[in-house]
Amino acid sequence: MYATTVGVLIHAGAAGSGATILDKITQLNFFLAQIERRSLRIAELAVRQREDALDLVQESMLKLAEKYVNKPAEQWAPLFYRILQSKIRDWYRRQAARGRIFGALKEYFGDDAGDPLHLVEDTSPGPVRRLEIEQATPALAEALRRLPLRQQQVFLLRAWEGLDVQQTAIAMKCGTGSVKTHYHRALQTLRELLQDHREVCGHE
Repeated sequence: MYATTVGVLIHAGAAGSGATILDKITQLNFFLAQIERRSLRIAELAVRQREDALDLVQESMLKLAEKYVNKPAEQWAPLFYRILQSKIRDWYRRQAARGRIFGALKEYFGDDAGDPLHLVEDTSPGPVRRLEIEQATPALAEALRRLPLRQQQVFLLRAWEGLDVQQTAIAMKCGTGSVKTHYHRALQTLRELLQDHREVCGHE
């Protein structure tokens, strides 16, 4: 769905010879086709609204095509997820601004929902092995939704997308130490939340 739209955009904007442009279009469209479903799932878990998630993924793909088509292909994944993470943060800022407006009229609309990055306490037993997310049960999906946003996104980038620590740090605009901390805490919390679904998890 998105790859075709982006391909047209690249045709108009990519620099270089005709053969080079065609090669880049082919490579980028193949890359986007590979990550389309997984990136949509990541965005949907973050914002919990499918239509908004679709918009965020499409906007991220278009921006990748506009800004980074001429980058080496091995850089596309961390760059794309960095863009997507920025779009998700912008989405939360818009929601917070909307909440503040409604908060000013709370007699009619009620209070703001609060900071989405601090919804879950980071306490639980030791870590589990990497979860097989593509075969996950509804219980796992619900457990992922209950993670604080940055833990959730770091976990998905590391365990599902297979980005290494450095690539995840680039995508999340944070240090590698922060990536390791968020990932470890996500594993701890998932272990606690999935005690009754141990068949989904590996064992140490």
